[in-house]
Amino acid sequence: MARFIFITGGVVSSLGKGLMAASLAALLQARGYRVRIRKFDPYLNVDPGTMSPYQHGEVYVTDDGAETDLDLGHYERFTGVASRQSDNITSGRIYKTIIERERRGDYLGATVQVIPHVTDEIKRFAQAETEDLDFVLCEIGGTVGDIESLPFIEAIRQLRNDLGRGNSISIHVTLVPFISAAGELKTKPTQHSVRELAALGVQPDVLVCRCERPLPESERAKIALFCNVPKSAVIPALDASSIYAVPAQYHAEGLDDAVLNAFGITPDGEPDLSRWTDIVDRLTNPEGEVTVGVVGKYVGLPDAYKSLNEALVHGGIANRVKVNIEWIDAELFEQPDSDVAARLEPLHAILVPGAFGSRGAEGKIASVRFAREREIPYFGICFGMQMACIEGARDLGGVAEASSTEFGPTPEPVVGLITEWMGKEGLEKREANGDLGGTMRLGAYEARLDGNSVVSSIYGATEISERHRHRYEVNTGYRDLLEKGGLVFSGMSPDGTLPEIVERPDHPWFVGVQFHPELKSKPFDPHPLFKSFIEAAVRQSRLV
Repeated sequence: MARFIFITGGVVSSLGKGLMAASLAALLQARGYRVRIRKFDPYLNVDPGTMSPYQHGEVYVTDDGAETDLDLGHYERFTGVASRQSDNITSGRIYKTIIERERRGDYLGATVQVIPHVTDEIKRFAQAETEDLDFVLCEIGGTVGDIESLPFIEAIRQLRNDLGRGNSISIHVTLVPFISAAGELKTKPTQHSVRELAALGVQPDVLVCRCERPLPESERAKIALFCNVPKSAVIPALDASSIYAVPAQYHAEGLDDAVLNAFGITPDGEPDLSRWTDIVDRLTNPEGEVTVGVVGKYVGLPDAYKSLNEALVHGGIANRVKVNIEWIDAELFEQPDSDVAARLEPLHAILVPGAFGSRGAEGKIASVRFAREREIPYFGICFGMQMACIEGARDLGGVAEASSTEFGPTPEPVVGLITEWMGKEGLEKREANGDLGGTMRLGAYEARLDGNSVVSSIYGATEISERHRHRYEVNTGYRDLLEKGGLVFSGMSPDGTLPEIVERPDHPWFVGVQFHPELKSKPFDPHPLFKSFIEAAVRQSRLV
């Protein structure tokens, strides 16, 4: 039977619980255990796909088409274990499921209540598909004491009793702030947070204390005394030079030992952290650096491009160079007096990421044009591929009115809404004016590459599988026109109807993809497209 580790946060919610869970999972993996991480989110959205990136950061997409919290990206990048629909649940999904059951009559007229019906549904989710695992880490979103998170805390209180005390533990992530005026760290917030959690029936077994200064032994002893945990289970969590240095840092502080001891397991030897040592060495001792410009529309919140940011870092790890990312608001290039060349000329590569809506589209098209004309490596992802096709139709195909139906009615729909496509289980359909939530082309789809293409040489294969999240597709009716202008359709869906990849073979590096390769990149296994893109940026840096 799998053992459960419940992770809660106190004082403030943004304490890096997701990164801590991912790092702990990596440590347990390095000791030979089979691990999976799950996320409980207290908000009422059915899935994060309906939420603004400015409020919640990026939406992470799994192979099976789930739109999830960005923390699941951390989980995959640190463990290499593909996340699933069953690994992320929101209050919205819980309540939606219960209401649907009530409408069907499943409760036989019983009064539907938070306890037991909501908590039972949470417990079912936590225990689903865990038969082949040694440990299941369950991260509870939000902060202890929030009204929204109370049903989840109650559910884990019940579940700990159901499982038996030897089969579950609780980790509480708290803040130990440094008060500069007093010149000392303060443990009271941690004490109060633990008291709040204990009042809800959950006593922590391990405390992870986020702090910006080293935690003195006297303060660790004080926290242990007042919070009723062993001193060895009070784990300092200081800021690290890189998120990929965190697993080794947590091991040095004894986190994995404390967790195993809490289960009554005697740690056997040392974990194999060689992969993390190599990654940190490559990050710490680069042999050069490149600057990549990301021309986007959500650049005010870097978390909106979290996986993209990490995939670029992974490309740097593969090439042993430091990647400096310059975030550029696409709307800057839509001003009458904008100087595109002055802003983009110093860059070694340009990337246009995914997006929705017309805002910033013309600025992205200007960036594509600049990269094509100046022969600077260009990578277009999802929306970025579509803008590359519109630019090609306008500037090389003579179609001045080329546009996307996403921006409004157009006589030249180079990009249009797709209402039917072939999925794993047959034909999938979407209503043109239907609901927005959960109606995109989502999850992993296969693509077939031209054997003589640039991308097939990058992948080293002609059949690939990548994750999608979009409603609009490039119109194959413009394929001949675009290919005459040098933009080759080098990757298509298996049935040959949907463009997946375009490239310019006569350009130093110009690739557009309809999918999101950043979602499958890992520090120990960088995505081949990002590895090649940064390699092209290195070559470009030597020409400047």
